[in-house]
Amino acid sequence: MIAGASWSWWIWFHAAVATLLVADFVFQGRRHKKLHPEVAAWLGTAVVVLAAAAFAVWIAFDRGRQPALEWVAGYTIEASLSVDNLFVFLVIFRGFRIGPERQHRALMWGIVGAMLLRAIFIAAGVTLLRHFQWVTWVFGLFLLYAAWRLLRGGSAHAAIPGWIQRMQPATGSLLPVILAVEFTDLLFAVDSIPAVLAVSHDPFIIYTSNIAAILGLRSIYLALSSLLDRFRYLHYGLAALLAFVALKMLAAHWIELPITLSLAIIGAILAVCAVWSWAAEARDPGLNAGSR
Repeated sequence: MIAGASWSWWIWFHAAVATLLVADFVFQGRRHKKLHPEVAAWLGTAVVVLAAAAFAVWIAFDRGRQPALEWVAGYTIEASLSVDNLFVFLVIFRGFRIGPERQHRALMWGIVGAMLLRAIFIAAGVTLLRHFQWVTWVFGLFLLYAAWRLLRGGSAHAAIPGWIQRMQPATGSLLPVILAVEFTDLLFAVDSIPAVLAVSHDPFIIYTSNIAAILGLRSIYLALSSLLDRFRYLHYGLAALLAFVALKMLAAHWIELPITLSLAIIGAILAVCAVWSWAAEARDPGLNAGSR
């Protein structure tokens, strides 16, 4: 037994995760050629969600109803809180002008690194996370600054300060981008892991629900990114989303925003951005998109 679960549970879970990662990496190019990228991304999201549902059923069958409900709650919380990450990832990739194929590669390595970091944080518990609490203030202020630059510059590239852009070598190495993805996930973990710890104290349930939710981030990001490409005024929407995420992080000590309200605000921002973009397209179809 390791952390409340048998060797076989740990082995089968990590074998399933490795299989999904390898299958996605190997067949991504083939799917891209045969299917529209947006369709392939939503299909990948559906596969990951179905795999998570199957795992929850397996837990219910082998360990009982209560652990299964805790797992579903942990997965839902982590997946919901991870929505914030996606828009920061979008700004990072567009700021560095990383194409779709390289975004896939950066996210793949970023997710692998995030899994390792989450394992360390969950093993250490909330105590370690509290030592990093002050960093969320710095990150929140940085996101506010990025939102202002995005609004003023009119593109995601303008949101990335010049000194960060210079970190990317002339050869186009993905290392600075992957490190930015890892750093972003690390900071968001300060909020998400304690939230999952609130619904379960079983290390196996906490760890596997976190990893399962992170595993679906790549497909959800690619699906969302291809959808947002149609928005002419995407840069305004991203600026509002970054400002919202920043203010939520800065005010977390005093105001606890329910996940449902947070998702509703994100949805409202995207809806306004979409309606505004479609209205502008109807008025002047030849105008170049400001977010490209």
